[in-house]
Amino acid sequence: MDTDACLRQPEPWFFSLAILGALYVAAFACRLFHISGLALCLCQPKDLRRSYGAWAVVTGPTSGIGRSMAVELARRGLNLVLVGRDPAALQDVSDTVSSAHGVLTKTVQFDFSLVSTPQGDEAMGRLREAVAGLEVGVLVNNAGVAKPGAVYLHEADAEAWVRMVRVNLWAMTEVTAAVLPGMVERGRGAIVNIGSGAAEALPSYPLYSVYGASKQYVAQFSRSLYVEYTGKGIDVQCQAPLYVDTKMVVSMVTWGGYVSQVVMPTPDAYAGAAARCIGHRYPFCLPNLGHRLQMCFNQFVPGRILVVLCFRETLQQRAMHLPRS
Repeated sequence: MDTDACLRQPEPWFFSLAILGALYVAAFACRLFHISGLALCLCQPKDLRRSYGAWAVVTGPTSGIGRSMAVELARRGLNLVLVGRDPAALQDVSDTVSSAHGVLTKTVQFDFSLVSTPQGDEAMGRLREAVAGLEVGVLVNNAGVAKPGAVYLHEADAEAWVRMVRVNLWAMTEVTAAVLPGMVERGRGAIVNIGSGAAEALPSYPLYSVYGASKQYVAQFSRSLYVEYTGKGIDVQCQAPLYVDTKMVVSMVTWGGYVSQVVMPTPDAYAGAAARCIGHRYPFCLPNLGHRLQMCFNQFVPGRILVVLCFRETLQQRAMHLPRS
């Protein structure tokens, strides 16, 4: 037996490969830590009123995530400007948060599908008037629509796509532009834009092409504003939920009854996690732990497989909502 061979030092290339392997593992661990949002679990929630101001503006606050976000922010002591299209539903939310948490409220009727029309300009004027003189510290751009749902592009009339773009994209931009000047003047504020985890987790979103594209706009818009305004004391964040147990989602999915709340949390559970993330300097995040784990899982699945599975699901959704002959 050649004892010299046994004692021979490893070749230099072995050390190079070992170093490269260690760097790869470290990079993978950092990426997993970032994607999973585990760093957010280590952050303490901010006192939003003390950090940013006494008032919050919430769009689309009458149901689902928006309503739960309004209640959660009121629970944290913020007065609310509630902006939506249904006056009766707005008043109901206003009465609920006022009686439960003793906060002040204002309501602004605004049908976001009419933004940049004469009626929309009038509503935008009412919003600017409502926030004038208020210390608006937090803006939650939650209003969004997924109608007409899972359809091929040619199956819906053009006006349906225009309405979706107005609500999901245009209105969010105009409301943000209306609230930002006051934040800049005071040197503090937080803007939360509700995007979509599906638009981020999937290479494409077939049969929801316009919806997915509009939510990609939300993410890019938020990331860019984050860079523009972080030096002015304003924290901008896109929060991107996957499925949450809301009317909009229940009408979309075909498997909702078989999924636990870990995968599809209630709006209240989601809102609690979302509020804890506000102010922590992540331009993009998935507040819910179950959603973050789903995103991590998607990183290990080839994109082609994800697209095939997604298309199969959206085709089932389309078939479910087709008129029966």
